[in-house]
Amino acid sequence: MHSLFIFFLILLTIFSNNFIKHCCATASVFTFKMHHRFSDPVKKWSETINTNLSAAQFPVTGSLEYYSQLAQHDRVFRGRGLLGASADQRLTFSDGNSSLRIQSLGYLHYTMVSLGTPGQKFLVALDTGSDLFWVPCECSKCASIDNTPYSSKFNMSIYDPKESSTSKKVSCNHRMCTASCPGSGMVGTCPYSSSYISSQTSTSGILIEDYLHMETDDSNAKVVNAFVTFGCGQVQSGSFLHIAAPNGLFGLGMEKISVPSLLAREGYIADSFSMCFGHDGTGRISFGDKGSIDQEETPFSFDASNPTYTIRATQLRVGDSLINSSFTALFDSGTSFTYLVEPHYTRLTKMFHAQTKDPRRVTDKRKIPFQYCYAMSPEANTSQVPDVSLTMKGDRQFLIYTPVIVLPTQPESIYCLAVIKNGEMNIIGQNFMTGYRIVFDREKLILGWKKSGCYDIDTSTAFTSKPLNTDTVPPAVAAGLEGEGNRTRVRSSAALSRSTNFIYLTYSFLFLTIHSFIVVIFLPFV
Repeated sequence: MHSLFIFFLILLTIFSNNFIKHCCATASVFTFKMHHRFSDPVKKWSETINTNLSAAQFPVTGSLEYYSQLAQHDRVFRGRGLLGASADQRLTFSDGNSSLRIQSLGYLHYTMVSLGTPGQKFLVALDTGSDLFWVPCECSKCASIDNTPYSSKFNMSIYDPKESSTSKKVSCNHRMCTASCPGSGMVGTCPYSSSYISSQTSTSGILIEDYLHMETDDSNAKVVNAFVTFGCGQVQSGSFLHIAAPNGLFGLGMEKISVPSLLAREGYIADSFSMCFGHDGTGRISFGDKGSIDQEETPFSFDASNPTYTIRATQLRVGDSLINSSFTALFDSGTSFTYLVEPHYTRLTKMFHAQTKDPRRVTDKRKIPFQYCYAMSPEANTSQVPDVSLTMKGDRQFLIYTPVIVLPTQPESIYCLAVIKNGEMNIIGQNFMTGYRIVFDREKLILGWKKSGCYDIDTSTAFTSKPLNTDTVPPAVAAGLEGEGNRTRVRSSAALSRSTNFIYLTYSFLFLTIHSFIVVIFLPFV
């Protein structure tokens, strides 16, 4: 590669000499072609000048290696311009790296972020299944943030561009704008519309740029203000008006508009981040985290036209039964439970049912989305269920620590296999990620995972805008789990209160299908 660089210097010298010689004599206009570093002409040149690189050694266009090498090159090149930036630098939000799973807000993980100058606070849901970061703003139709069960526990805002001295509207000719701007040419403000199929849920408005307040995720906590593009959500509909992300959604996907993409592109961090999902409903998020050398890994099933965190599983194991069942699935933190299409759903549920000793209970499908539910054993209020695991591509094992959810019903508590039949796509939801630090390495295009309690991560800081109330942790996740061979002991907890309003819990379940078929698109705002 060194000789290839010298070759380009020679070309530049020849071009310069010719330009000097001809510009004064003939005043000719000179042009030259720009070639991509992995393009076919560059491949031919490398062989011609004996660079020790044959065309076969170049990554195949569109392959995993192709995009991985481009991402690494771009980050290194861009990082040279950022004084003090480190390849190992990690960032998190200025209010801390903690996240919290909140029962009354759809069982999703939320964290506090600060936007603008001065900072305005927002409680946003963390979603790896979508790309756009949006907050309520200049509202025509938004969820109320006053006099609600969650407003008394967290500081929340409605973003006002006029109140931020650093706010800037995104124009139609901006690189982040993919919408058409009817009647305004290319000088108008860029509109957006993001649609979520379930429950007619959507958000629309305009794109804004402003500072997202962050800090280094270490003991020094150095302030970093990143200028990001986000949605000024003027009109929300469906579940966004009630229990689903009422104060904003933080898209963590692979598209260029997502915050992880921007942070990596600007050289702040390596193109990777991690999320940790604790058994107690707490979690962590760290941008730039590439995981550890002892983590398990599997490659993403990458589609350049629609990049998502999709992996391939090759086997299902339930207890002592193993079956070959190959399928792709999206790792989506914006979905609380796991969804499988046929025949994988039936294969998993049949193996689980065959090895579960407790009596099955028929549930009301209008209230409980799970089909395989069982009565808790009355003896010591414990039950044993078979272990569930996935074999990922590369023969890596992914043990599911929380395959079931415990529901406090009358006259007995029941537990359900927290997997839902889906007709469109497979989704690994938060319940299957619980107990792990999940690494979304977008540079190497791999998913990494390692068992973690979240508190044992090097640096753990909590957002402390207001005291957190532990009753926001859903009762179902408070059930203890203890390994025992190929079976897991499920025991009830004091948190499984008999007085729990079950109708309210099932109402929260309705939100979970929103992100099952999430579609993020940019359309003209009407």
